[in-house]
Amino acid sequence: MRDLINPKLMYLKAALFLLGGALAAVGLVLEHPEFRTVLLLAIAVWCFARCYYFAFYVIEHYIDPSYHFSGLGSFAIYLLSRRHGATIPGPSEPEGAAHVPSGRDPTPDS
Repeated sequence: MRDLINPKLMYLKAALFLLGGALAAVGLVLEHPEFRTVLLLAIAVWCFARCYYFAFYVIEHYIDPSYHFSGLGSFAIYLLSRRHGATIPGPSEPEGAAHVPSGRDPTPDS
């Protein structure tokens, strides 16, 4: 399948995702019209959105700029592979220090 390149179709696709999510959420709330259901649904949506943001923005822009994901399957393969080289800062590294793989300049471009 080709990549979607038409901006109008991209907006349509986004609108259909929004409509599908809204209909599913309304269906769940109508099925169980309780505050707890609404709260748990909101938390689930927020958490999945943050995870998606991590998978496609944080990894690409902060952890491994050389890798570009094409979907959640690509992200899963990335996690299962040994390609990613992020490390947790050790005692000798200040908190917030990023791991810079060899061959990559740690200073930002001017």
